[in-house]
Amino acid sequence: MTASQEISGVVGRVVSVPGDDVDTDRIIPARYLRAITFDGMEAHVFEDDRRAASTAGGVHPFDDPRSKGASVLLVRRNFGCGSSREHAPQAIQRWGILAIVGESFSDIFFGNSAVIGLPCVTAAAADIGQLATYLEQHPSADIRVDLASMTCGSGDLRFAVSMPAAVRDAFLFGAWDTTGMLLDRFDEVRALAASLPYMTGFR
Repeated sequence: MTASQEISGVVGRVVSVPGDDVDTDRIIPARYLRAITFDGMEAHVFEDDRRAASTAGGVHPFDDPRSKGASVLLVRRNFGCGSSREHAPQAIQRWGILAIVGESFSDIFFGNSAVIGLPCVTAAAADIGQLATYLEQHPSADIRVDLASMTCGSGDLRFAVSMPAAVRDAFLFGAWDTTGMLLDRFDEVRALAASLPYMTGFR
């Protein structure tokens, strides 16, 4: 993704991870925080949960064949809580997720997601439950997360979602990658820094 890419919404199939308070250690185990890049991080998303599900004779949603190619993640309350590791949204996005719909998110997880172009929108618990039920009945259905209208839905099911107005505008106008925007105009940044008296003359 580039700093100029506008993100007005996402359409795709859904992978649903149930449960409240899914923390970042479950999303990406701490042993992978030693990596100095995020390359290959997608291979380890929910790694311990996936292994535990398999050992118990079950299938984690990220290993369910029906989830292959999904681009929207459906979660519940306080998703991404715990430590402030940037690796968590990176692993999710690199796996293929382009938007997350949930009841609520950790503030730090939300911020780390926004700056990599991964919109997280919130919805009422009843709407999340209704969507989860709908998707159980229609596992191959696509849903649309529309940031312009701030709605989410599939088929006849449609409900309101929300996110802070400033973050929504950043996605719609392609201004979410603040670091990329600075690098794109780095000559101007350097010139401004050189003109500031408190930025020059140090020994």
